[in-house]
Amino acid sequence: MTASAYRDHLGRPIVAVTGMGIITSLGQGLSDNWAALSSGTSGIHEINRFPTEGLSTRIAGTVDFIGIPAPNAVERSYAFARETTIEALADAGLSGDFNGPLFLAAPPIEPEWSARFELADRSPASEHPGDAYERFLTALRQRPDPAFHEAALFGAISERLADRFGTRGLPVTLSTACASGVTAIQLGIEAIRQGRTDRALTVATDGSLSAEALIRFSLLSALSTQNDPPTKASKPFSKDRDGFVIAEGAATLVLESLEAAVARGAKVLGIMKGAGDKADSFHRTRSSPDGGPAIATIRAALADAGIDESGIGYINAHGTSTPENDKMEYGAMSAVFGERIASIPVSSNKSMIGHTLTAAGAVEAVFSLQTMLTGTLPPTINYTNPDPSIVLDVVPNKKREAQVSAVLSNSFGFGGQNASLVMALEPA
Repeated sequence: MTASAYRDHLGRPIVAVTGMGIITSLGQGLSDNWAALSSGTSGIHEINRFPTEGLSTRIAGTVDFIGIPAPNAVERSYAFARETTIEALADAGLSGDFNGPLFLAAPPIEPEWSARFELADRSPASEHPGDAYERFLTALRQRPDPAFHEAALFGAISERLADRFGTRGLPVTLSTACASGVTAIQLGIEAIRQGRTDRALTVATDGSLSAEALIRFSLLSALSTQNDPPTKASKPFSKDRDGFVIAEGAATLVLESLEAAVARGAKVLGIMKGAGDKADSFHRTRSSPDGGPAIATIRAALADAGIDESGIGYINAHGTSTPENDKMEYGAMSAVFGERIASIPVSSNKSMIGHTLTAAGAVEAVFSLQTMLTGTLPPTINYTNPDPSIVLDVVPNKKREAQVSAVLSNSFGFGGQNASLVMALEPA
């Protein structure tokens, strides 16, 4: 191949994906996940991690099959990230030190209430209720608690991953709400495009599902309360949708410059052609109803990829199943793609795996690449009562065989964190 074959339309190094790993409520590993997802299987179930009596939402997509040394969000999130990274590196044919930067999307973790109550119980009494922080520090000095300490460290996950896999430089931990997974990938793309590295490890993980998290989202009226049966609760783009189903998961992608990947004989799974992101200052949690920032995000991703709307053959929608977000995303896609949006296949993985929050963008990037590699469009399940105001081909209820060469994947997060990716098959 000539040198120009390794450069994109702006003269930047083309970024290839050479390894993928994934965990969701459907199972561990790409093979099991894809088999379940493409067959329309749901991973949503009743919560058994904590009591749910009296709660309006009692279902989730928890991942309870990975062993952890302590029951907290840091240990869960680290375990998911570790396992998906092991899979991705094996898929890429890499061993030993990774020798490239690590970009990690991780949830904004806090110690769970049970741990805080236990610490309060052994804190010394005080006549001044306002000095609770000093009492907690005194208790920890008297009896160190490594598990509690680890559970409070937001950056601990990336440090442990860096040590385990031999990444280079200071690991970057980020949190941009539901767009976090795409943001991590975008940072990896830019590091390679700017010539700072030939490879990057991009990881997104979320094991933060707790009673507190469930209650907080419930207070925002964001969660589905259609608990019975759990598998029917997430119904993106349907008229009777009432909220998203909270879930856990992780995904890792190994990114390399196409030139470096070809030079070492790596298997190229796909190309990261473009990425776009735009901030939305409309509200702390809600997206702008007019979809303006989302429209700008999609257009920015297409421009970065060097293609126009006609080049997209499939859209992996954010598709949360919340009344407002689905309507906004449809409006944004319609503004960009015009009347053609009614004929572009647009499906939502969240109908089966729930919303994996921080991990969602990377999880759905893996599924988007797999869609192109297999020639199979995964369905949007539970689509039995279409919303007449949302006219989309959602690949209803059953997979469809169709070969597409370019995919758009959207992630629109709380607080106006919007990000989109354009992915394609390996160039000829």
